[in-house]
Amino acid sequence: MRQRLEYAAAWPFIKLLGILPRPLARSVGIGLGWLVYLLHSRLRQVGMRNLAMAFPDKTNAERARILRGEFASLGRQLAEVCHFPQYTLDNVDQVVVYDGFENYQQARARGKGVLLFAGHFGGWELSSFVLSMHGHWMHVIMRGMDNEYLGRLILRYRTMHGNKAVDKDDFVRGLLSAMKANEVVGMLIDTNMTPPQGIFVDFFGIPACTASGLARIALRTDAAVVPTFTIWDAALGKYRLRFDPAIELARTGDLEADIKANTQKFTSVIEDYVRQYPEQWLWVHRRWKTRPPGQPPLY
Repeated sequence: MRQRLEYAAAWPFIKLLGILPRPLARSVGIGLGWLVYLLHSRLRQVGMRNLAMAFPDKTNAERARILRGEFASLGRQLAEVCHFPQYTLDNVDQVVVYDGFENYQQARARGKGVLLFAGHFGGWELSSFVLSMHGHWMHVIMRGMDNEYLGRLILRYRTMHGNKAVDKDDFVRGLLSAMKANEVVGMLIDTNMTPPQGIFVDFFGIPACTASGLARIALRTDAAVVPTFTIWDAALGKYRLRFDPAIELARTGDLEADIKANTQKFTSVIEDYVRQYPEQWLWVHRRWKTRPPGQPPLY
């Protein structure tokens, strides 16, 4: 019953944002984000704690500005997700433009599959959706939402143009098949994990338990690993869907060492983007919740 009530409350709001003109929908979404910032003290506390660990040299005022920017970024993305049914090939370039698409094409041309990775950054929900609109569908690793009714709605939006959802708890076999078929898989690798699925690598100089599956599959299949970030560009008034060149994997013959070295490489790429655009990353997630043995909790 609780889930049904939550869905009943959210559905009209989602539909309303979806029919408003995009500039107005973005403004409403950003306003909602700022409202959550003001009212949700626990999220503010987590965000400020993360920012203090990541940017010890910044003042509290600077960290609070970054955190407010994050909530604005989340609100802007919410508006765009609600507009997914309105996206067409004729209007999508008003929202998202490619940047470095040749890197994606070169990765596909290798013929061994492509692993796109990113973090909860900018307009991450838009990347796979826009690619699928242009005929480049992919397998998307995702976690189901706690509310099954909202989850069905979001899943329908995410897969409107051919994307295939893969549950994050049961993805290895499917990914190996996808790489053999020279298909594309997208995944987010910046959330807190627990062993054995996660291993510790540095993120902002702090050990962070990080999913190792991307490195394991890349080493096993020799698939191209391409960093992909959807960056809000205020000057353009659009998102830039950025594809970096494929990462050269470390291969020393020591499998576990190579898994850790490559997971560190991938995590360092995410850190570089977060440092460039700190207002666009998900600071309210407890990224350093899992600690190495013997280390005290950070939250």
